[in-house]
This record gives sequence, structure tokens and C-alpha cells, in this order.
Amino acid sequence: MKIAIVTGGGQGIGKGCAIRLAKDGATVCVMDVQMDKAEEVAAEIQSGGGTADAYRVDVSDVQSINSGVRTIVEKHGRIDILVQSAGVVQNKPFLEVSEADWDRVIDINEKGTLFFIQAVAKIMIDHVPQEVKDRGSADHSHGKIVNISSISGRRGREYHVHYAASKAAIISLTQSAATALARYNINVNAIAPSVVHTPMWEQVDREKAQMFGLPIGQSSREFIERIPLKRAGTPEDMAAAVSFLCSADSDYITGQTINVDGGYEMD
Repeated sequence: MKIAIVTGGGQGIGKGCAIRLAKDGATVCVMDVQMDKAEEVAAEIQSGGGTADAYRVDVSDVQSINSGVRTIVEKHGRIDILVQSAGVVQNKPFLEVSEADWDRVIDINEKGTLFFIQAVAKIMIDHVPQEVKDRGSADHSHGKIVNISSISGRRGREYHVHYAASKAAIISLTQSAATALARYNINVNAIAPSVVHTPMWEQVDREKAQMFGLPIGQSSREFIERIPLKRAGTPEDMAAAVSFLCSADSDYITGQTINVDGGYEMD
């Protein structure tokens, strides 16, 4: 049974990924800064016959990341999968973003992604056979890491510059990590969602309504109209793509960020 960590697993896309990986047969370590939400998801997985535990980890704190990873290794002995869904968003006009706004978004979305990859990759590398390390290649993967970026990382955004910058950084971090870890046959990929019905998107809609004087829901409806498939994504849509990137079917895919966006971005 594979051991999977899902950060931000207490709600939204992370919750969808945790439930899907449990259905795929993994033991899921649900991590979230909100312990009550992580416990609810773990209990839901357990009630469905899966295996899961909850852990409180603050991804903006490197000590918290390292402590959480050590706890998993002490309990399970290894880590096979890391899915990084922890993140925050904020909508503000470009000229109004403060240093505190910038630091909060970058610390959670960007810094957290880098240092979680580092912590987990070191454990994965420890379990790579020496002959694979010597050859620098293998016939199967020795670890799967999937990061959650966003279509906002594909181009600049006037009203959430710090969020867009952090998600662009995740695309770059994914490529850098994939290059660094390829010699150990550890695959690192990402997905880039568009509109997904989650608490985060509800926050985006509320903030845009306040900024532009719109009714609640109008911003979301207008965005969805620009999506070729004419619907918002679901956590399950995102989890399906993540499940593929965590499976043996993706062993020859690394360094990629796959748009899971209903066709919104086609570049």
C-alpha cells in the first residue's frame, strides 16, 4: 500500500485528492493547518473503508513541514506520493497589494511548495535502490510529487498579482524539481485548474463582488461563460488528473503542468 501525503487536504481540491487517492488504495496522510477539517476528511475516508490519518501542518513554517514529514516516516517508514494542495488566494488591485499581503501568499503557496518537496524528496531518495542511483535510471518510478498551480500562473493578473506570481513559481519549481530528481526516477508534475467550486473560489467571487460592486455569483458566471466546456470544474475533476499523475501510467511524464480547466487556456 502506498503512503500518500496531501497538504491542504481538509477541504476543496485537497479533500478531493485525498478521497480519490484513498479509493486508489493509498494510505492517506491528510495534512491541513485546520486540524478539525483534516480530521473530518480522514474520518470520511475511514467510513468509506479507506485508510487515513489527520495531521496539523503549517506549510508556511519549515519546521512544521519537517516535523510533519518525520512523523509520517516514523509511523509508516516511507512516503510514496506527495500532493501539494495547500494554498491561499487574495484579490486586490495591483497598486494596493501590501508587503504583508505579498508575504502571506508567497510563504504559503511558493515557499511551502519548495520546502515540502525538499523534505519529502529526501525520504524518497533514501528508499531508491543503490543500483538505480548508480545508473541514474530505472524502469519504474520511485516517487510521485504533484503540485497544484493555477491558470493564473500562466500569465499576469491585475487583481491578484501575488497569487498569480506564486502559481507561476509553482510551475517553475515543478520543472526545477523534476530536473533535480529525475536521476532518482522521482516524477514531479503539476496541474493548473481554472474555476473549481471550492471555498477558495467562493472567496474569490466575494472579493470581486466587493471590488467591482457586483452581485454575489456574477463574477463566477461570467468567468464560466468564457470556458469552452461551459462549466466549472469540481474537486473530483482535479483529483482524477492528480490520480493519473500519481499512477504508474504517468511514469514517463515529468516536469509538466497540465491545464485542467475546461479548455480555458490552450497555449
